[in-house]
Amino acid sequence: MKAAGVGARGSDSPELKSPMAGKVVAIAVEVGQEVAPGETVVIVEAMKMENDLKAHRPGVITEVAVSAGQAVEIGDVLVRIDDVQ
Repeated sequence: MKAAGVGARGSDSPELKSPMAGKVVAIAVEVGQEVAPGETVVIVEAMKMENDLKAHRPGVITEVAVSAGQAVEIGDVLVRIDDVQ
């Protein structure tokens, strides 16, 4: 089981998926932004707690698949982090 705030740690997949069901309260990145592992990208509220979901790999944000206020389920894609070109 993935801990809150970890996202898909150790995954080589470019997709950061939600490890929990909840509501997106903030998006801390935008398309084109470079991120480092451990940098907060999305904040999801679950069971009245805000959880910082962090980048699982270095790269550039190429897609933000959610918006603030949106409900997400376990496994929903939040952002895509591709290798820097």
